[in-house]
Amino acid sequence: MPEAPNCSLKPTNYNLLENNKKTLQFIEDVTANADEVQKRILSEILSRNANVEYLQRHGLKGHTDRDTFKKVMPVITYEDIQSDITRIANGDTSPILCSRPISEFLTSSGTSGGERKLMPTIEEELGRRSQLYSLLMPVMSQFVAGLEKGKGMYFLFIKSEAKTPGGLLARPVLTSYYKSSHFKERQYDPYTNYTSPNETILCPDSYQSMYTQLLCGLCHNKEVIRVGAVFASGFIRAIRFLEKHWASLCNDIRTGNINPQITDPSVREAVMKILKPDPKLADFIEVECSKDSWQGIITRLWPNTKYVDVIVTGTMSQYIPTLDHYSNGLPLVCTMYASSECYFGVNLNPLCKPSEVSYTLIPTMCYFEFLPIHRNNGVTNSPSVPKSLSEKEQKELVDLVDVKLGQEYELVVTTYSGLYRYRVGDVLRVAGFKNKVPQFNFICRKNVVLSIDSDKTDEVELQNAVKNAVNHLMPFDATLAEYTSHAETSTIPGHYVLFWELSLNGSTPIPPSVFEDCCLTIEESFNSVYRQGRVSDKSIGPLEIKIVEPGTFDKLMDYAISLGASINQYKTPRCVKFAPIVELLNSRVLSNYFSPKCPKWVPGHRQWNNQD
Repeated sequence: MPEAPNCSLKPTNYNLLENNKKTLQFIEDVTANADEVQKRILSEILSRNANVEYLQRHGLKGHTDRDTFKKVMPVITYEDIQSDITRIANGDTSPILCSRPISEFLTSSGTSGGERKLMPTIEEELGRRSQLYSLLMPVMSQFVAGLEKGKGMYFLFIKSEAKTPGGLLARPVLTSYYKSSHFKERQYDPYTNYTSPNETILCPDSYQSMYTQLLCGLCHNKEVIRVGAVFASGFIRAIRFLEKHWASLCNDIRTGNINPQITDPSVREAVMKILKPDPKLADFIEVECSKDSWQGIITRLWPNTKYVDVIVTGTMSQYIPTLDHYSNGLPLVCTMYASSECYFGVNLNPLCKPSEVSYTLIPTMCYFEFLPIHRNNGVTNSPSVPKSLSEKEQKELVDLVDVKLGQEYELVVTTYSGLYRYRVGDVLRVAGFKNKVPQFNFICRKNVVLSIDSDKTDEVELQNAVKNAVNHLMPFDATLAEYTSHAETSTIPGHYVLFWELSLNGSTPIPPSVFEDCCLTIEESFNSVYRQGRVSDKSIGPLEIKIVEPGTFDKLMDYAISLGASINQYKTPRCVKFAPIVELLNSRVLSNYFSPKCPKWVPGHRQWNNQD
């Protein structure tokens, strides 16, 4: 993820080596004194928010010490504060969660009741996020030389935003950051020298934004030394976009004129400062893009690229083979760990293998606690995390410096902007330590079974969506005997696939249109993040249902038992990832159907849009 500059420095006194040295010393200091830093952070948060309604409601009575805080304050999920969030969204400006004014809501990719969660934030959090960004390149410079001498080609995009009934903006955290002065008015820093002008990043039309960011990246092809996007899925989408539109991009470079489909005046003006007629470059791109294989296209078109900067942990790991194919095996670098709730930490060994990525939590970001996770007898991959915690479980939470090597935990945070002992929902495993601070592998999002981009679909949501869809089969006297799902990422954009085995009792054949209706009903039943990915971001393709032969799921069980599963404990997995199982299912497909159109989606929460 691209970094923010240290805005306090001016070109006249800018000393890169000195700046890097100070940054690395900061990391050394806060990790060496982690417990003292954490006590101070908690005390700061609680003292400044002593009079807010939420803390008073729970009887904290102005105490700022750790022991009282842990004794009095409950460990919570989003649903526990949803009514407070709703009050703020509706315009209540009293200090409910935070003493500072809530400046906007950051929309989480997790959902509650099918709608994006709204995370309150305050103006100063932008500075805290910028601070974490500013750590990334000094760390990276220890491993890769000369990063200050070239440009970064990053595909960055803004997403749609909405206004709450009370007038506060609700938008994704990166949209908030790219639209802020911290990003737009960044001062000189050789590490924030990007190929994409701000205007192309801030263009709300995703086609025009992608096209012009690629165009500028191609114009600067010799200067590019690192490439990336936020998620692996987004970077691969850019490469597939290039596959489709390279001829038009070559024409623009050859003639020095932008495609008339790019209509945004500010984008055209910014790009025209970069675009000059260059027939030689156009010929070079044309030769490379015309070849049968696109293997290594990154290093062919941008020959000085040293690494690909994308998130490939968690569900994004499914894209690693595709990235390796396009990049000729360049290092895949995950630089930081962050969420809408808070920014958390950095990867201090960025050139490690994707499977070994660990993040060092920075103790100044928030107050961290960790809820131990207990696996279900080691039989399943699914961590056992109760939705609400008993008094005993609340006491099990440990502090940052007290976690144990190899143990898995759910992350719990207390932030400056009004979240107290909030369960983020991420499952982490302790991989090692930097001084006193643990380094964590990101294992998974709790309960998520399907994900293509930033969408997260859990088993309950999938079950309800399927239940709604099978109603279409009733007139044909057909029932769903069994099903499972798969996130298909060999297509770009990726899409959800459902494998259905039917019991057919009636004699009337089921028309294809009925299965297409089933596909659409499932999509309509999914949360707003999924539907936005389908409708607005185009980051998810149409859902597919594959009808499999009778007896397929018996074969699936036989296969699982042959691998050592217990016949008594076996239950059909609701999502499959293991390649041989996907192959088995695909070998028994009788027919397949796609959603005929996009599901309904509009920015903002449904209840806001239903108001008169």
